[in-house]
Amino acid sequence: MKTHEKYIQRCIELAKNGLGTTYPNPMVGSVIVYEDTIIGEGWHKKAGEPHAEVNAINSVKDKSLLKKATIYVSLEPCSHFGKTPPCCDLIIKNEIPNVVIGTVDPNIKVAGNGIKKLVEAGTNVTVGVLEAECHELNKRFFTFHEKKRPYIILKWAETKDGFIAPEKKVRYPETLDQDDNEKKPFWITNPYSRQLVHKWRTEEQAILVGTQTVIDDNPKLDARDWYGNNPVRIVIDQNNRIPKGSHILDNQVKTILFSKSKTTIEKENTIFEVIDFEQNIASQIAAILYLHQIQSVIIEGGQQTLQTFIDANLWDEARIFIGNIHFASGTKAPALTRTNFNELLIDGDQLLILKNHD
Repeated sequence: MKTHEKYIQRCIELAKNGLGTTYPNPMVGSVIVYEDTIIGEGWHKKAGEPHAEVNAINSVKDKSLLKKATIYVSLEPCSHFGKTPPCCDLIIKNEIPNVVIGTVDPNIKVAGNGIKKLVEAGTNVTVGVLEAECHELNKRFFTFHEKKRPYIILKWAETKDGFIAPEKKVRYPETLDQDDNEKKPFWITNPYSRQLVHKWRTEEQAILVGTQTVIDDNPKLDARDWYGNNPVRIVIDQNNRIPKGSHILDNQVKTILFSKSKTTIEKENTIFEVIDFEQNIASQIAAILYLHQIQSVIIEGGQQTLQTFIDANLWDEARIFIGNIHFASGTKAPALTRTNFNELLIDGDQLLILKNHD
């Protein structure tokens, strides 16, 4: 691996530490190298806190070495004042002579201006090292700024024979000793797969389901089985049928409900968005979530909701669990062509991961 690529790869590894905590900012990693030795490194941890370049510079013990060093960063250094000062100014102030950048920042507030500022200050700038990998790192951020919508992940679990729900709901054995009035889903996958889903919920900004899922399962849509932030909850509820006592209406987490009319239960954390259900539902939802500054959303179903986004070809990634169970009848899984997928095995469950290259 070439020298520049080696250090940008390290930047990417560092940046991944910020997955799920940097929104609305991108994940960024930075290393500082002197005579082929890393003398400082850092990553962006949370919006409003120092950026990767700042943390990397601050970690260098002998600041005199900065004037002879190279700073590597996975994404173009910012050139504008936001919640923190421009990273370009700090690089110039410390007289770091060489800057190597993975990819240009798509945010209109940066978009090449950081590179321009560094070049005008006499800095030697190299751009486009492991560019595809740096783009993949911030696929949510790039989709949001370039396509003006969130990065959309479809997720569901199906049986070996292709059903996502039984014809008749059956109580899962784990819940038989609990209150019969408490609705519980029928689990197709094992506990390890379900824990992985909760991990994903901490990594994405929002989670979306349809009305029937809320009515049938009364889900909390939180990440109780993994440490991290709970996602924004989104529900498509055309006719405002969600029962008032549902967990989704507890006002504990920002919740957006898409319906054809508002109701009187709107609160500070519970927001109604009116859309036209005679038009393209998926594109309307994506556009409104963009206005809410949501960069990524997991769509967890049910079948009709998932199929709505598939039919509109408005998705970026699909994560499909196949549990080691058969239903013989019930609700069929969404129809999605499965080609060029990656496959993982999780204690007997299959996990297929597909990318939408269209």
